[in-house]
Amino acid sequence: MIINTDYFQIDDLLTEEHLLVRQSVREFVQQEIKPIIDEHAHEHKDIPDLMKKLGSIGALGPYIPEEYGGAGLDQIAYGLIMQELEAGDSAVRSSASVQSSLVMFPIHKYATEEQKKKWLPGLATGEIIGCFGLTEPNHGSNPAGMETRIKDDGDHVILNGAKMWITNSPIAHIAVVWAKDEEGQIRGMVVERDMEGFTTPETHNKWSLRASKTGELVFNNVRVPKENLFPDIRGLKGPLSCLNSARYGISWGVIGAAIDCYETAVKYSLERTQFGKPIGGFQLQQKKLAEFLTEITKAQLLCWRLGTLKNEDKATPQQISMAKRNNVKMAIDIARESRQILGGMGIVGDYPMMRHAANLESVITYEGTHDVHLLITGMDITGINAFS
Repeated sequence: MIINTDYFQIDDLLTEEHLLVRQSVREFVQQEIKPIIDEHAHEHKDIPDLMKKLGSIGALGPYIPEEYGGAGLDQIAYGLIMQELEAGDSAVRSSASVQSSLVMFPIHKYATEEQKKKWLPGLATGEIIGCFGLTEPNHGSNPAGMETRIKDDGDHVILNGAKMWITNSPIAHIAVVWAKDEEGQIRGMVVERDMEGFTTPETHNKWSLRASKTGELVFNNVRVPKENLFPDIRGLKGPLSCLNSARYGISWGVIGAAIDCYETAVKYSLERTQFGKPIGGFQLQQKKLAEFLTEITKAQLLCWRLGTLKNEDKATPQQISMAKRNNVKMAIDIARESRQILGGMGIVGDYPMMRHAANLESVITYEGTHDVHLLITGMDITGINAFS
């Protein structure tokens, strides 16, 4: 059964390349992710060789130029890739998003030519797995307060501190880490797995994003060569630019989760019979389905316009913030409400609603909480900073 989720014919605004990219990732998710994701989420285990598989379909750093191993695609193609991956599971999209926006993006934008050539090709294929260290035990929404420090030591710096809630940290080969130097300036660097004093304890007992690894980054007098530091970027501009790229990908990705829940609900409503007819024939169910499709369509239009602005380098952090906040709330609401259409069946693993809803509880928090993004918009409207 084919269910139309392109209610405003947005596909007409996409190129043949966009459609081809979307279809190839959709087929990958149907073949490689959906048949096994429930088992992996239930058993709290990551998908074997996921990053290499994502690399093989060009889903890692797709907007990175081909000379560094990327596919050289535009921002709309990147968004569509994130959408299809999250239709499989938020954990899959998170892994790809971290690798692309939080590791490959800063290396491509801020690293030296030698650093780019050293790490980007392997990151693009998934042979190298990266993670991103910004959030700390005492500093989440306020990254300026970070306590992780570097101290000059000749041709090295000495790194001390800790980061937490780090996707991929237990399996990462490298970490893009942000720390304050002796002058209080925030610096970015690449920390490598084999550096003495660098450990990555895993975070256990998660109810969300259970099909991916989450952990900490702990630095105990880690000697990082100065050649691993990003040479020119200083301050919060560096890490925040990475978050803008990741938030953009999230705004697309969650549409995939919402569509997966919506399509499941439509199919079930037409198959499940009560009181002598399919439950889709009752007014309350039609109300829910109509509202789901309306909200999905609004999110699609928001992302398409944001993607065109990003391709033109005109998208503002505030616009990205609005899209992330709106679309994640849209997706989690649809996951919860569509579960009710399925009644008791909605809680079992044969259907994706509960898994998506649990995952989206993380997505609505990371890369800026729902409330913080609301205040970013409020500050843009009024010019008054509500954070201080």
